Amino acid sequence: MTDFDGGRPALSPARIRFALLALALGGFGIGSTEFVAMGLLPEIARDLLPGLAAASPDDANAQAGWVISAYALGVVVGAPTIAAAAAKWPRKRLLLVLLTAFTLGTIASALLPTFGLVLVARFISALPHGAYFGIASLVAASLMGPGKRARGVALVLSGLTIANVIGVPAITWLGQAAGWRVAYLAVAGIFALTFLAVALAVPYQPGDPGATIARELGAFRRSQVWFALGIGAIGFGGLFAVYTYVAPLAIEVTGLPAAVVPLVLVAFGLGMTLGNFVGGRLADWSVRRSMYLFFAVLAASLLVLGFTASNPVGLFIGVFLIGGSSAALSPTIQARLMDVARDSQSIAAALNHSALNIGNSLGALFGGLAIAAGLGYVAPIWIGFVLTLAGIGLALASFALDRSRGRRGVVVPYATGAVEVVDA
Repeated sequence: MTDFDGGRPALSPARIRFALLALALGGFGIGSTEFVAMGLLPEIARDLLPGLAAASPDDANAQAGWVISAYALGVVVGAPTIAAAAAKWPRKRLLLVLLTAFTLGTIASALLPTFGLVLVARFISALPHGAYFGIASLVAASLMGPGKRARGVALVLSGLTIANVIGVPAITWLGQAAGWRVAYLAVAGIFALTFLAVALAVPYQPGDPGATIARELGAFRRSQVWFALGIGAIGFGGLFAVYTYVAPLAIEVTGLPAAVVPLVLVAFGLGMTLGNFVGGRLADWSVRRSMYLFFAVLAASLLVLGFTASNPVGLFIGVFLIGGSSAALSPTIQARLMDVARDSQSIAAALNHSALNIGNSLGALFGGLAIAAGLGYVAPIWIGFVLTLAGIGLALASFALDRSRGRRGVVVPYATGAVEVVDA
């Protein structure tokens, strides 16, 4: 019996588990590097923007939020570019190249001396983000085999949500105690460890021999792909408008000491872990109904936090609900994007991360502008609420377009069991 590459002995169950855990460790590192800055914004601002921080801590925190926006923009640029250009590469080799880039970029983020250089390093560090998740999910699906593929993909993605429960709070605590640069060096260590684990555990897999840049980029010719990207980009801005400034919100509005911020991040992470599980299950039931449901819960959660942020109980309940409802939307939007992308599946998997990180950038940008304008740290919550309503509007328009085309178009079945109406 041989494995998927046609000539090698079949992998043992222990080897498969080791390979899947290695891939999930990469997701853990990505979740840590993406979200740890949100708990360390005051420390980053004081170190990289000392003059501004001394004159106006609020303005310094708002400008430090650009570090998060730079990472998000790197994901947006890198995900489709790498997915389209490297689809033919052997998958293990591509994963190792991406992990090398993660490691070196994160070390640079920790060591570079000026705010501008750190922004460039965060942008470069983010370029492999979407491609890693897309390729790692394909490898996991192949390792698990027919009938178990979804569980393999879920295990890879679980690394990111678990990072928000364990990794981000722990590294935030480390950054508060030893400095934000030490925190990023710890994240670089996670990526270096993942490189070794993938090199040792993940077997060779060929790329997609039929993949071409033109085929993958063909997804952009479909209007429903753009709707799905808009739903993720704008709708998810609601989460990041809050999450980006959660540390100063907890300290300045709720009145909690800085030492409690990691616990607030744990509440976010627990909500995201639960939401990811629930969202995946319900998206299999109905993508449309699940999207409406989770957007409604997200909007309601933002209202709860907006009115109760000054109370510690309200803060913890609000961030838990926001984390859970937004994480539940992620697999739902992914399923929608995969349905409407047709044969451009590699780039579709990566584009989901581009969309969500546009939301990251928009949320951080608009929230920072509100803070810089003197509106306070509760203002990003209301901006998030408006962005969520816009996401709901795009979802309604997208599914209405499906119904309209259904009255005059051709319905195309997918291997996933989904259907789409061909653009008329």
